[in-house]
Amino acid sequence: MKKWILSVVFALFSLTAFAAVDINTATKDELQTLSGIGPEKAQAIIDYRAQHGPFKTVDDLQGVKGIGEKTLEKLGDSVTVSGGTKGTAKKESQPRADTARSTSKEEKKK
Repeated sequence: MKKWILSVVFALFSLTAFAAVDINTATKDELQTLSGIGPEKAQAIIDYRAQHGPFKTVDDLQGVKGIGEKTLEKLGDSVTVSGGTKGTAKKESQPRADTARSTSKEEKKK
């Protein structure tokens, strides 16, 4: 039984080790798992993302202080930008508060 559990844990760890990190949603700790990214560069990525919005491409990382072509080469296929627009879509789809209030007033008149 222990061997089976260890095998499952190892398999799950292996899968997460090879999964690409989404630079638009990754935490500081997740970013630090990337080759060439330490605490300072991870924080710089988060700060850049907060100021400029989601990255559109991995190459946009070159706009972050301390990240250049060599760092991008080290990162290879370990990064992705596939989740950056999800937050924006959610914000746009929420109804405005004043619209919701006017609708409820109209319903009260009926």
